[in-house]
Parts: sequence; structure tokens; C-alpha cells
Amino acid sequence: MKRPTIADIARRAGVSKGAVSYALNGQPGVSEATRQRIVAIAQEIGFNPNSAARALSGASARAVGLTLCRPARILGIEPWFMGLISGFEAELSARSYALTLQVVATPELEVEVYRRWWGERRIDGVIVTDLRENDIRIPVLQQLQLPAVVIGGPGETGKIAQIWSDDAGAITEAVRYLVALGHRRIARVSGLPGLLHTQARTKAFNDTCSSLGLEAVTVPSDYTGEEGSRATRRLLIDTDRPTAIIYDNDVMAVAGLAVAQEMGLAVPGDLSIVAWDDSPLCSLVHPPLTALTRDIAEYGAHAARELLASIDGKEVGNVEAGTAHLTPRGSTAPPR
Repeated sequence: MKRPTIADIARRAGVSKGAVSYALNGQPGVSEATRQRIVAIAQEIGFNPNSAARALSGASARAVGLTLCRPARILGIEPWFMGLISGFEAELSARSYALTLQVVATPELEVEVYRRWWGERRIDGVIVTDLRENDIRIPVLQQLQLPAVVIGGPGETGKIAQIWSDDAGAITEAVRYLVALGHRRIARVSGLPGLLHTQARTKAFNDTCSSLGLEAVTVPSDYTGEEGSRATRRLLIDTDRPTAIIYDNDVMAVAGLAVAQEMGLAVPGDLSIVAWDDSPLCSLVHPPLTALTRDIAEYGAHAARELLASIDGKEVGNVEAGTAHLTPRGSTAPPR
């Protein structure tokens, strides 16, 4: 896996490297048709003419890229991403690599960022999060031959390595725990429905509830406290309200706890709450939240190690990380 160079463009266009340089720098010496063909090839393979000097030198950027297609306001309150990034930094800084972060609004903009970073030689590889079904980023990364590791899935990523956790096993444990406490009306407030890990959790939740003779009720949300609150109110104003709710992240779970208390419901007497991905937030509220716990920082560090190995030219494969385990606390109990 190497960055595109002037030599690559010259070979594909069937011209000399000098002709490529003339074309990309707007100098005379090539026909307009040849210039347009060279520029088109440069764009296709992700070469940026402003970075010609670095491309010719073959220098490493000593940086890894991370784009996040989430609202920027989430990053300040989302412990999961902070834990993940701390894991990245622990490995990257030890190798004198920097982490380049950009927040974008759509997957299409993510693709543009990858093309620009790689073409301008700003990064040596990328860590990809929030894998989606038929993810448009994967074929672009393969086309660019940009070293990458995907967090999430499992899904179709071709030759790009991925690391994931057994979300199905974790949610199955949570549902069975609540049933063992005596709950029969269990609901879930999910994350973004388009993400593969959300879909895996939803399928496991539905399958587990079905096998236990329960109705599976899932309200989609977006991981924010605001939407988590709205989803909780929708569930709790129902005449046949749930006696337990599983949330796909800790921020929504804390918001849900506040809504329950606002509505005069006792936690855990009237409502049990389980949060996904344990964090300090879960222990700071009252009652402390039962949570699905895993080492997020190690998860990020593992992904960074895989990516650095790929950048070094080593072959890396798919990895299943440890499954989150249930940590019971004061927010779960038998229903009244």
C-alpha cells in the first residue's frame, strides 16, 4: 500500500513524469487534451498536485486520520469516543504518530476528506468508525489503497481489516438478566439505525425477546441526551409501559434516569435501567447505573496497533475483541 505518485500518473497516462509536472502546474509543454487526462487521473487516484514535493520524497506523514460522522456537540459529552481516542493516542504517541481528527456531516464528506488527506500526504492511514451496510467508504479506501482499520461490524470490508465486539452476546446477557429479575416488559432505546452494530444489537434483542416469549420494543435514537429523553418519555407515557429499559449508550441512559425521576417513577422500583458501555457517568448518578462494561481504551489501542502494522506493510486480519459484560449496580431490581 503506497501513496500515489507522479510516476503512477505518468504510467497510467502514458507520458513522462515531466509532462505530468507541466500538466499539474499549468505550464506549457502538453496539449490541453493531455492536461485534462492527467488531471483526471490524478483526481481518480487521490493525488494532489500541491503535494508533489512530498510525494517525490516519499516521506511519511507520521499521522493517522480519524473522521467522525456525528454531531460535533456529541464529542464533548460522549465518554465512548473519549475513551476510544485515549486508546488511539496511547499507541500512536509511543510511535511518534499524531492523530488528525475531523468531524463531518455525511459519509460522502468523509470520502472527500479521505481523498484530500491521502492526496495531500497528510496521513499514513485511517481508523474508520461506524460501519454501515453497503458502506460507500470501503470501496473508496480500497481504490486509494489507503491503509485502514475499521472499528465495528462485522461487515463487508474486503481486504480492509476490522475489529469488533460481540454486541449480540452482550445484549442477550442483559435481557436474560432482566428476565431473571422478573421483568416481562423490556424496551430498548437504540443508537443510529443505519449502523451495523446497532442492527446487530436490534436483531439480538428481538431474537432473545422472542425466544423468551416477550414483545421486543425498540425506539431508535441518536445517542444524544435530548433524543434519549424524548424516547424515554414515549415509552413511559404508554399505559403498558416497560418495567426495564436498555439504552445503547450511557448518555441516553443518564437522560432516561432523569426523565423517570421527573415523572415520579422510582428507579429501580418502578423502572430498571441498563446502560451500554460503562463510564464514570454511570457511577456518578443516583442510583448508579447497571451497565455493559468493556475496556474502550484498549479497544482503541488494539485498533491503532493493527493500523500501524498495516502502515508498516504487515498483513493484518479481522479481530473480534472481548464481549462487554454486565456490571450490576443500583438501577436494576425485581419489578414491583
